[in-house]
Amino acid sequence: MKPTDQPLRDDIHLLGDLLGETLRAQEGEDLFQMVERVRALSKSDFGELARLLASRPADEALPIARAFAHFLNLANIAEQHHRVRRRRDYQRDPKAAPQPGSCAAVFGELRADGISATQLFETVTSLRIELVFTAHPTEVMRRTLLQKQRRVAQLLAEREHRDVTEELRREITSAWETDEVRRQQPTPLDEVKGGLFVFEQTLWDALPQYLRTLDAALREHTGRELPLEAVPIRFGSWIGGDRDGNPNVTAEVTKKACLLSRWMAADLYLRDIEELRIDLSVRRGSPELERLAGCTEEPYREVLKKLRDRLRETRDSIEELLERTDRIVCPPLMQRSDVLEPLMTCWRSLHETGNGILAGGRLLDMIRRAHCFGTTLVRLDIRQDSARHADPEPDDLDTFRAIEEIPAESLGAYVITMTRNAGDVLRVHALQKRLRIVPLFETIDDLRNAGQTLARLFADDDYRKRIDGRQEVMVGYSDSAKDAGRFAAAWELFQAQERIVAACREAGVELTLFHGRGGSVGRGGGPTYLAIQSQPPGSVDGRLRVTVQGEMIQAEFGLIGIALRTLEVYTTATLGATLQPAAEPSPEWRQSIQRMADASARAYRKVVYERPEFLDYFRAATPEVELGLINIGSRPARRGGAKKGVESLRAIPWQFAWTQNRLLLPSWLGVEEALSDWEAAAEMVRHWPFLRSMVELIEMVLAKTEAHIAEYYDRVLVPDELRPLGEELRARLSRTVDAVVRVTGHDQLLKTNHVLRRSIAVRNPYVDPINVVQAEILRRYRQSGDESLRDAFVVTVNGIAAGMRNTG
Repeated sequence: MKPTDQPLRDDIHLLGDLLGETLRAQEGEDLFQMVERVRALSKSDFGELARLLASRPADEALPIARAFAHFLNLANIAEQHHRVRRRRDYQRDPKAAPQPGSCAAVFGELRADGISATQLFETVTSLRIELVFTAHPTEVMRRTLLQKQRRVAQLLAEREHRDVTEELRREITSAWETDEVRRQQPTPLDEVKGGLFVFEQTLWDALPQYLRTLDAALREHTGRELPLEAVPIRFGSWIGGDRDGNPNVTAEVTKKACLLSRWMAADLYLRDIEELRIDLSVRRGSPELERLAGCTEEPYREVLKKLRDRLRETRDSIEELLERTDRIVCPPLMQRSDVLEPLMTCWRSLHETGNGILAGGRLLDMIRRAHCFGTTLVRLDIRQDSARHADPEPDDLDTFRAIEEIPAESLGAYVITMTRNAGDVLRVHALQKRLRIVPLFETIDDLRNAGQTLARLFADDDYRKRIDGRQEVMVGYSDSAKDAGRFAAAWELFQAQERIVAACREAGVELTLFHGRGGSVGRGGGPTYLAIQSQPPGSVDGRLRVTVQGEMIQAEFGLIGIALRTLEVYTTATLGATLQPAAEPSPEWRQSIQRMADASARAYRKVVYERPEFLDYFRAATPEVELGLINIGSRPARRGGAKKGVESLRAIPWQFAWTQNRLLLPSWLGVEEALSDWEAAAEMVRHWPFLRSMVELIEMVLAKTEAHIAEYYDRVLVPDELRPLGEELRARLSRTVDAVVRVTGHDQLLKTNHVLRRSIAVRNPYVDPINVVQAEILRRYRQSGDESLRDAFVVTVNGIAAGMRNTG
């Protein structure tokens, strides 16, 4: 019997062979043989590997690093395709149990647990989940290469039906011959276009497929169909509206971001409408339809033709506006109803004339898209630091003027970064009235005061009248973790959410929590289902907003099959947390975890904030400084641009830098001390989803660390006087691994997750050589300042990011 991952192994083997053929054909036999030698050494003798690569000139080492980076990207594609294949296999086999976490599986489990059909139906159809895409600088891959990788994934899917070897060879060759390096820093509008790319490529098609899956599960387990207007998941964006620390995001950029989104929506509807007109060549229509169509033999086509023409006018007028945003031009289609009304007329007519079966095809999909995407595709949030509102500068006032000019359907919320008190919110309340206001609590102190801040807000009669009984509150995972370490920050966030829930409940205000999660565990990342299920009781209640940041957009939505799985998991996890929230932790557990968190925070801060040599060590042992010199994102790496210390460093490059040398320190430092009472911790892990989730995430991070790589960076890059700190941190890492293994009761990390364990084991020999090349390039660059080495550095950053998967 073949192992379930045999098809994955076959795909990786094929892609690896084709890459090898490409190296031979494009670069010659010598490079191929050197790559093979490096691969063998990486698995057997790291010391010899390091000596071999460090002795090579940069122009010889770089192609080797590129080869391993390309293999890792191909392995990622194969793994994503395998996830899609496994999902499809579950669906194809009528005898197989539903895939865990799917709508079919979770709905069945909830019914078996006593949830009534009515309660299940009403909860599902009232879910309000919004996924908010952001443009944080962790997506290091050029969009050109992402498109090529998408093509490889499509070919792997077609491989099951025909021979695609030659086409794969061409795509791999094309990718090899493509420059990985961004020659210019991306502008905010470049990032907007990159964010819209995923809607065009996957989400436009995935959304109706997801809703059909949801409808089928509802029919099976409640006997009722999904209402047309029910769309549990919608999408938002910060891309082009997030001006916190980014002077490049101006009022003009925000206007154009909204226009680009509208242009994309109109263009995508136009593609649909042409296919729908082919479907609906029906002659017989209802009186309502015939009045709308006028005198014609094909009333449906005529109605859709009028909608098509208005969509074209809309797209054309938006193109004019993009050229000159100071012009006042009103596109013909401005509101969701402009698209929905003619479609619903067709829907009603088909059902009234006995052609309802035709309504359930493309027309149904287009109606559901209109309910989800409207005419704007996404709603854009505006985000700004609280300090900028105390004495608004001219560019801030331009933002508020833009908010008044932009159509309301294009905009979402006004998010106030670093909210410290009620005054920070009331100032924005005075400055603008159109957008709902979302305070973002980020630091440990602000999280602790969040409940009091909200209580003071709700006591303000004018503000209370404005919110009309609804408040959205955002909690940030990044800065709190940078403040106190991941473990302590997680407990602070848990308690902050409890206080926020209590404050809203006492005031009779309906709460939506907005989670600012990043890709890495150190910034709140990790498996979605487990993260949502481990939230405090009452904090979800059918409503959830979550950021999808940086490279996670491609990881979670880059392929249609992956996007479908992601949408299902968000739905079922939110549903489960609503209908079966976790039990309240006992007072004894609260006392225990508070002691654990305090010990963890003290240990973390003693190293990061109290060791005078720590900052110098960090900048020497990681490529933190050099990351700020390359064209990853449009936002500066530091708040205010000055190098003042860890406090001034943004949480994303803080995480990204530690990922590059594979020490991943922010995600585990302090955990050893937290788990010192391992018996108490083990008991809580077994019975409390919150702590179980935390320990499993830390276990995953520890499995990705490589102490010998971090030690190599120290040896090559760190001055002698700072190396004892590196030795101490690696010793802490070893003890942390021991502590986690002891608490989980396993004899190795990821004992029960053999898929991830094998994936990491397979990747490591391919990441190690890239690390060696990066360390050597950094050494030479720091000594010589030779700018010609910068491209080589970028290639290594891409390669390590591909190997580590979640970077920032």
